[in-house]
Amino acid sequence: MRLPSLAPYRLRLLFRLAFLLLALATLMLAIYVLQEEKQRSYRTYRASFAKTIEQIVAKLRHPAGQLALLNPSSGRQAVTPLHPLLLPFAAIDFDDQTKVQQAVEMAGCQVQYKDYGSVCVAIGNNPWAGGFIYLAGSFVAGPLQPHPRGVGDLSVAHRIRVQVALRDQQYRWLAPYETLVDVANGSALPNRGRLTGFAESDNGMPLGKPERDFRGWLWQQPDCAQPQQPAGACDRRAFFSIRLPVAVLRDALFRKPLPVWPPADLEQMRVHLQVLAPGDGQVLLDSDSKDATAPFSLADLAPLLLPGETLQIGKADGRPLIALSGSEAQPEDSSRLISRLIRRLPVDGYDAPIQASERISTAVGVYQLQLHGDIRSVNKSLSVVATRVSWFVGAMLAAICLAWLLIEIGIIRRITVLTRRAAAISRSMQGSDGPDHSNLADLRGADELGVLATGLYDLLLRVKDDIAREHIRAEQEKDMWHAVGHEIMSPLQSLLALHGTPDDPSHRYISRMQQAIRVLYGQASPSEAFQSTNLQVGVLDIHAFLLNVAANAPCVGIDRVELSGVDGPLAARADEYSLEDVVTHVLRNADRYRTPGSAIHIVLSADESACRIGIRNVGPNIAAELIERIFEYGVSDQQDAAANGNRGQGLFVAKTYMAKMGGTIGASNLADGVEFTLSLQRASSAALEGK
Repeated sequence: MRLPSLAPYRLRLLFRLAFLLLALATLMLAIYVLQEEKQRSYRTYRASFAKTIEQIVAKLRHPAGQLALLNPSSGRQAVTPLHPLLLPFAAIDFDDQTKVQQAVEMAGCQVQYKDYGSVCVAIGNNPWAGGFIYLAGSFVAGPLQPHPRGVGDLSVAHRIRVQVALRDQQYRWLAPYETLVDVANGSALPNRGRLTGFAESDNGMPLGKPERDFRGWLWQQPDCAQPQQPAGACDRRAFFSIRLPVAVLRDALFRKPLPVWPPADLEQMRVHLQVLAPGDGQVLLDSDSKDATAPFSLADLAPLLLPGETLQIGKADGRPLIALSGSEAQPEDSSRLISRLIRRLPVDGYDAPIQASERISTAVGVYQLQLHGDIRSVNKSLSVVATRVSWFVGAMLAAICLAWLLIEIGIIRRITVLTRRAAAISRSMQGSDGPDHSNLADLRGADELGVLATGLYDLLLRVKDDIAREHIRAEQEKDMWHAVGHEIMSPLQSLLALHGTPDDPSHRYISRMQQAIRVLYGQASPSEAFQSTNLQVGVLDIHAFLLNVAANAPCVGIDRVELSGVDGPLAARADEYSLEDVVTHVLRNADRYRTPGSAIHIVLSADESACRIGIRNVGPNIAAELIERIFEYGVSDQQDAAANGNRGQGLFVAKTYMAKMGGTIGASNLADGVEFTLSLQRASSAALEGK
């Protein structure tokens, strides 16, 4: 049994198979890219997780991190008023500026203020170093004014006021700045001195002699804080270090049982420090200022965590201190189908839990860190990105399906029908004398395209030439007769009206009819005829010409044409018959669109170089989209214009004739109508008299 040939179906099978493979390849490519991105995201997440735990451990092993470990609740409290922090050091050598600065800067206990201000309030981690509260910080001030010894008024010098509130007790000190004397030569040491602490009453007055256990120092840099300031009286940075003797803390050290250190109520202690300038007590630094910036705390580790990650910090004995979680990203739309697909994509090691544990030793104990990762964040982030990209994949699939559908309906189905018909028609035309088929030799064959090309060429080539010739001839005749009829209609109507009175000058209208026939006769199209017309441009009295036009306008069915403006002879360069055609075309348009009963005004004006004819009517404006095109050939705002005798060529003729006479024509909308403006070159009065 002979199998049917597949040659007639090759194109259909090829198109459908190609589109099917293209759609499958697009889907497989998207799935492959998703799996690769999931694998890459998983590796990136594990690397980021390891880096996160390294960063956290590095921060906590630094003295600033140990300070945060020793004071876990500092991040949850307000910055001001200040309370003492437990230092990772046993004590501070407050007498040495360099050591104090290194200690507070390494520990990071300073609360920062604007204008270079800072204050650190702390206690040592060793109770046997003494029940002292350490204060260290910096501020900016002019040259320090010392307190002369023996002077009872402390306001003449720079001073520091300190208040401590703990366990229902208040401690107040006022410490003026006093310079030190060089033992060798008896002179004062520049830019450094001590702070002598006086116990202060509630009204700000010192009580008795200075406290012996109150120790404080103040150093000022010799350089200006702002380099652009003059060196004589510029503001300079100053650093202070104070040890406060708190009786309650000292007494607790000698009680039994052994003291609890740090004190349990450390967070309830309040310390207020003010640096006052000489005189009226201008505050140079206030520790309760609202612009205070808190030091590093454990809560500051949260930004290092990714969404879904949790960090637990506690003592080695199991007491938890704080639990932090990564901030959840703003929820974004993701497709459930894509999320389910991503979860099912296989990735090596994806199911193993991700966690890390570290220990950090401090002077007061060992702390345990537990960091747990959340691999679901990889799926979530990838699902959000994949959902956004899925629109492009869906658009590609839709474009493929749409292209296949268009080809199937618009080409394949039509080819199937035309193949049978074209084959039959082609066989019926084999005996006729056809044209040369060599230009279609490469398209002929047994498939749909070859049969279609052969049949279409055999059938349509001979018909195409005949139809083209008939169409050209019909269009030429139609254009010619319509154009001739359009141009002759107005003179014929005028001629018929003039024959009613024997004295009317009919010669003008007969000449216009003859000129129109000469213009259109023998030309391929009306537009070419008008553009190739040769005009006889001479000197013309525009005023007399317009008087004649206005007087004869009722003869052609245009009533109430009124002339105004220049009164008297006015010479211009124009062709009389062509200009009359131009004015008549414009008057007919003005008459067609004017309000019934209103007049058409012709306004004549002139300057040194030109004569202008304005033709105005009262009626609707020209549409904005047509006002720039009304002078083009064939443009009309009337439906079926050609059938009604309006071919859209009147204004085209007017613009063409005006250009050949060296003039211009334009249209503009007025508030209550439309104005056409004709401009002609002005001629000398002598030329008009000579004529």
